[in-house]
Amino acid sequence: MKRTSFAQWPCSIARTMDLLGDWWTPLVLREAFYGIRRFDEFQQELGIARNTLADRLRRLVGEGLLEKRAYQADPVRYDYVLTEKGADFYGVLAAMSRWGDRWLSGEGGPPVTLHHDTCGHDTHAEVVCARCAGQLTAENTRARLGPGYPAKLANRPDVARRFAAQESAEGLTK
Repeated sequence: MKRTSFAQWPCSIARTMDLLGDWWTPLVLREAFYGIRRFDEFQQELGIARNTLADRLRRLVGEGLLEKRAYQADPVRYDYVLTEKGADFYGVLAAMSRWGDRWLSGEGGPPVTLHHDTCGHDTHAEVVCARCAGQLTAENTRARLGPGYPAKLANRPDVARRFAAQESAEGLTK
């Protein structure tokens, strides 16, 4: 069964989900942030099938989130190293972890905590405005057409309705 591609959708969430594709891909990236670099280490830590892992690593390399670097010549073996694009995914994982800690942790609390080396404290991710540093919530934020939204779609009645509703909404969860 062929999967629908969201790669060309005018939505960064849809495009990101197209890249991620499944639950293994963010977990492979998580392990890369934990310092895992080698195929066998990824496989051992995740318990993932070798063919599935090979596919996910190939995709992450092809999309520029990981880079293959040879560490052995005969036979050739590779480390998988986060690129700048891959390292920039950290905030996504931190935000997912924060949500999971809040809504899915048991009585024992979060299974993993984040420690901010700069200030020396345990912390969690917060989504804040890049301009004023105020917290972004559904109540105080709305979606607007951006400069990259295709003009041929922007004039469709359903799209106009969607964004008009956002413009006139006082809050999404009220």
